[in-house]
Amino acid sequence: MKREKRKHREEMERGKRKHKAKKGKELHPGWRKKLSKGDILDNSIYSRGKVVVPLGKDGIISIEVEGTIFKLHEKTRKIIRILD
Repeated sequence: MKREKRKHREEMERGKRKHKAKKGKELHPGWRKKLSKGDILDNSIYSRGKVVVPLGKDGIISIEVEGTIFKLHEKTRKIIRILD
């Protein structure tokens, strides 16, 4: 039980540290380095993306944001893979 609470708390802290880029402004330098497989792509970044591979039967979509391609679950925005 304690392990689950600690894991949840760590996930919440990680989410708080993620930046919230405002629409219309450039993303700050190093924004890409803060993201990794398993993270949830912030909506402000997702909204800047351009779809490069449409939604598949498995619910996976690929978007391009400032030269980086993210393969993610469309509904949850959970990152499956990052291609530079």
